[in-house]
Amino acid sequence: MSGMTEVSSLTGRLLVATPALADPNFDRAVVLLLDHDEEGSLGVVLNRPTPVDVGDILEGWADLAGEPGVVFQGGPVSLDSALGVAVIPGGGAGGRAPLGWRRVHGAIGLVDLEAPPELLASALGSLRIFAGYAGWGPGQLEDELAEGAWYVVESEPGDVSSPSPERLWREVLRRQRSELAMVATYPDDPSLN
Repeated sequence: MSGMTEVSSLTGRLLVATPALADPNFDRAVVLLLDHDEEGSLGVVLNRPTPVDVGDILEGWADLAGEPGVVFQGGPVSLDSALGVAVIPGGGAGGRAPLGWRRVHGAIGLVDLEAPPELLASALGSLRIFAGYAGWGPGQLEDELAEGAWYVVESEPGDVSSPSPERLWREVLRRQRSELAMVATYPDDPSLN
């Protein structure tokens, strides 16, 4: 059993960039982990809106995407591919997930953007479209966690559809019942202190 039990899955949790994280791709990023196991991790950055309207690339889904109705940059990998993340209240109650939606964690799941939007329209609580994603190879995320690059916190369904993504980093930290709430007050540029 060696090695198999060491990675406790963080799927569905948030990675919140610490002020120590130096990679500009992830400065103040809030990443929703969609997949995490011994083979690596995959997530989307929740707080990087782009100027591109959802309707410009996925016309049928534009009416279902929440405010702001733009595509978000999910991460530096595969920027030409789109991922849909949707909250289905009750997570498809009765254990039946709606067609075209695959549960990731709780009420949060991935949308099959090839499916007709009408299939999901009535069940959708919120939808966000991401271009690209963030990926980590085996053990890579664990190394970054050990280096103190990320805080790991519980996600809430509203994080996916935050209407003011520029405030999400602070909001997520502020709701923590620990010293993390203090980090939310960290200045944007420490040299200004």
